[in-house]
Amino acid sequence: MKKNPTIFNIQKFSTHDGPGIRTTIFFKGCPIRCEWCHNPESQVFGPEIMLNKYGKEEVIGKDYSIRELVKKIQADQIFYDQSGGGVTFSGGEVMAQDMDYVVELAKECQRMGISVAIDTCGVAPQKNYERILPYADLFLYDLKFINSQLHHLYTGAGNDMVLSNLRYLSDQKAVIDLRLILLDEVNADEQTARNIVGWLYEQGIHVSEISLLPYHDFGRDKYKRLNRECTQNFIKPSDEQVAHIQKVYETAGYQVTIGG
Repeated sequence: MKKNPTIFNIQKFSTHDGPGIRTTIFFKGCPIRCEWCHNPESQVFGPEIMLNKYGKEEVIGKDYSIRELVKKIQADQIFYDQSGGGVTFSGGEVMAQDMDYVVELAKECQRMGISVAIDTCGVAPQKNYERILPYADLFLYDLKFINSQLHHLYTGAGNDMVLSNLRYLSDQKAVIDLRLILLDEVNADEQTARNIVGWLYEQGIHVSEISLLPYHDFGRDKYKRLNRECTQNFIKPSDEQVAHIQKVYETAGYQVTIGG
């Protein structure tokens, strides 16, 4: 019998994972290991033990049937309708999960008239994006680095799939919110921004919006509670740095938001 994907969080009334008021479903398991990851409990596929803030063991991750998730999502449909919101499938990495399950869940949302956003790092087979495309209204697409060596250094994997899938979604006229993590002394500089703009132009990539995501270290304690070495050892860029980078993208003609 096929096992359902593991869900480690269902966040209601979210305003950071797409437009309007949303319910964000966090799928557990990710094929890469971003050193700045603030949800280390999302990385491993399947349930695992984590200490809570009181030092007690608890199981992170639960198996939900599609019917159970649909019920939770549908409970707040009035808020989606009033705010232009919907549901966001996030992670971990939703596109690396059992796609039969993910597609069926998206179909059910579409049937109810609930908008679906996919939050993805792009590290999944193109066929998975082909399958979800008819049922997704928006892709929150995380672009870590254009340079594959840097991508490998900080995530443990190259970025061939990331760039290829971004080109595919753009060619298919998908609505893309391109999300860029900003780390001081790593990529929070004008040249990096200009390199990304140049690549987007060169490849003919169409994005509806660019979201700049300044680094934060809110998840540091989770590593300890999972008995793992913390890799969140970066520096948050200054407001001035972020504003300067924002101007580079806006000058290039993009709509830019901070945070998300």
